[in-house]
Amino acid sequence: MADLILFWHRRDLRTTDNVGLAAARQKSPKVVGVFCLDPGILDRADVAAVRVAYMMGSLRELQESYAKAGSQLLIFQGSPTQKLPELARALSAQAMFWNRDVEPYARERDRTVGETLKQAGVEVQTFWDQLLHAPPEIMTGGGTPYTVYTPFWRNWISKSKLQPVEDFQDAEGLTPTEQTAAEQVGLISLPTAKDLGFIWDNDLLLPPGSQSGSRKDSSDVCDRAITQYQEQRNFPAVLGTSHLSAALKFGTIGVRTLWAAATAVYAESRSDEARSNIQIWQQELAWREFYQHAMYAFPELAEGAYRPALKNFPWEDNEVRFQAWCEGKTGYPIVDAAMRQLNEIGWMHNRCRMIVASFLTKDLILNWQRGEAYFAQKLLDWDLAANNGGWQWSASSGMDSKPLRIFNPASQSQKFDPEAEYIRQWLPELRSVDTEALVTGKIDPTDRDRADYPAPIVDHQQQQARFKQLYQQQKAG
Repeated sequence: MADLILFWHRRDLRTTDNVGLAAARQKSPKVVGVFCLDPGILDRADVAAVRVAYMMGSLRELQESYAKAGSQLLIFQGSPTQKLPELARALSAQAMFWNRDVEPYARERDRTVGETLKQAGVEVQTFWDQLLHAPPEIMTGGGTPYTVYTPFWRNWISKSKLQPVEDFQDAEGLTPTEQTAAEQVGLISLPTAKDLGFIWDNDLLLPPGSQSGSRKDSSDVCDRAITQYQEQRNFPAVLGTSHLSAALKFGTIGVRTLWAAATAVYAESRSDEARSNIQIWQQELAWREFYQHAMYAFPELAEGAYRPALKNFPWEDNEVRFQAWCEGKTGYPIVDAAMRQLNEIGWMHNRCRMIVASFLTKDLILNWQRGEAYFAQKLLDWDLAANNGGWQWSASSGMDSKPLRIFNPASQSQKFDPEAEYIRQWLPELRSVDTEALVTGKIDPTDRDRADYPAPIVDHQQQQARFKQLYQQQKAG
């Protein structure tokens, strides 16, 4: 009888191009998947219902993939630090494999699980799967982590990328006796998001042309967006992005699969323009890895500002303004449209994420961590490293060679939503208002009253000057 290896899934909800799972299958045909519904994550106040709904759908697909391969995915609910060692002992598992994570909570959890398993005589093997390059692979000449993107990118792109690993197949599941033992540990049927107390009745945002989001067709979807990526990615009214961020966050598609797909499209491209677009998309993938590496090297980023001068910034505490921002009622059309999009579908265009983050921190002078937490409560694709990096970039507290950046909502609208298509889509009460008024924000008071749309809650020019003054005072110590 083959030795049993348990494979612990977390941010890798797939059986294709999965580094750790492929390694387990190479070692033994008897590989059984495990997923633990962790109260340490699900009981937090910043968990979005849309994310849980996406995750549960992904787990259902993962169970089907295991069944097709001849094995099974076991579902448990409870602390992994208790459930997993108990399961390994009950099944006399020879080993437990998993893929590593960069987040502080995950790293501490994994350390505890690993130590407990080893004390019980269970072999533990961990792998890097969610990144094209593990953090130790990309270092400065002095052997330290990068804190600026551009030199990170030059190093990162110069290194060869791994090909997708072999799919999981021809495996074995538990015997009836082992199944009974797993049930005694607390094996459950896969619940729905609603069973867990998370209600999401809207559709899930999937890649254009995708049927499931994995999901398996995502690699085919990516080439439809990336050949025109540079021209279209900044226009929120256009489907100009790949919409693969949630698939990468949950690992329903392997990053090596995406890279291979992009490389194939690049090789088949017949114009410099198309190749340039593809490279811009690749640079965005590198931005994702830059922030993942940063979170791994500097876990304190999860708790506060990277730049010392911003650690004690005198953020204001205006609850009325914060609620107006959350509800999309600031009186700035592009900001409000973006927040309405977030609240309604659990997703926001990346250009708009930068606009609303700049507005919260530079116009309302509110703590970026409040915005980061609100995004966590709403976003389908929320990822600690990426969102923390983006918010700190917007707040001038993060890893940016030119930290003092301030977005003007009017100029952003005029440049990236010139016909106010995006604004009208998400602010239907303003559809009849003149386009120039919408993109400049200079809406006639009569039109505002008729639409029951608020006047601007702050003056951009005044607040911009105020933020700069506070920033320079903090910088000067």
